[in-house]
Amino acid sequence: MTDKELAQRSNHYRQNILKYIVKAGAGHTGGSLSCIDILNVLYNHTLNVSPENFRSPDRDRYIQSKGHCVEALFVVLADKGFFPESDLNTLCRYRSHYIGHPTRKVNGVEQNTGALGHGLPIAAGTALAAKMDKKAYRVFTLMGDGELPEGSNWEAALTAAHYKLDNLCAIIDKNTLQISGPTADVCNTDPIDEKFKSFGWAVTHVDGHDLQALQTTFDRLPFEKGKPSLVIAHTVKGKGISYMENVLSWHHGVPNQEQYALALQELGETVL
Repeated sequence: MTDKELAQRSNHYRQNILKYIVKAGAGHTGGSLSCIDILNVLYNHTLNVSPENFRSPDRDRYIQSKGHCVEALFVVLADKGFFPESDLNTLCRYRSHYIGHPTRKVNGVEQNTGALGHGLPIAAGTALAAKMDKKAYRVFTLMGDGELPEGSNWEAALTAAHYKLDNLCAIIDKNTLQISGPTADVCNTDPIDEKFKSFGWAVTHVDGHDLQALQTTFDRLPFEKGKPSLVIAHTVKGKGISYMENVLSWHHGVPNQEQYALALQELGETVL
């Protein structure tokens, strides 16, 4: 997929995130918009996973640890053909599988997540299984910077380095805001890079909205042989919508019709 096509996809995904959150009357808007460029590059450039090979033991695995931003994952999976996009009209409806967190009842979802701090431990175990089974698949997990104080992350970080899981890539969506305030004020975990390095990880930084830089970064994996890789993606909560960017209330705010119309106006028309 060309850079232009990737950019068009990101814009389309943002439109759909808003569309289905507004229709459902619920969702995590800000964080879905901050991580969507990362998911775009993963699914349209990096990952060896598709509806056709999703049951193959050789597929790459993606685990969304920041499960509350499931709307971003759902719109990408629908676009890739894992399920009809029309299914998302039932988002957060009674008896729908399309709920507020990832569930394996939805095709394309690897693991149930949402309790923060679980994605990295599951990803480390999955990557270790690949090594033990002599499989070449890679494991990716997307974390929010607000979930990093969870102790399970640091146990998993130690484990991944101990077993030299260079088939594991963890990505931090570092938008610096969480539900109760700036991450630096709630529980400061900086310097994240130095902490992971001290645990034995290879670490790099990237602009989480620069599609070309994201492609180049993921193409370099693993960053060091014998070490798990960490990508610190610097992002903006609510990215793409001027009145949402870096505004805490949009963590799970739902646009009214006037706000929705303004957001679509800012995004403009996307032709795919």
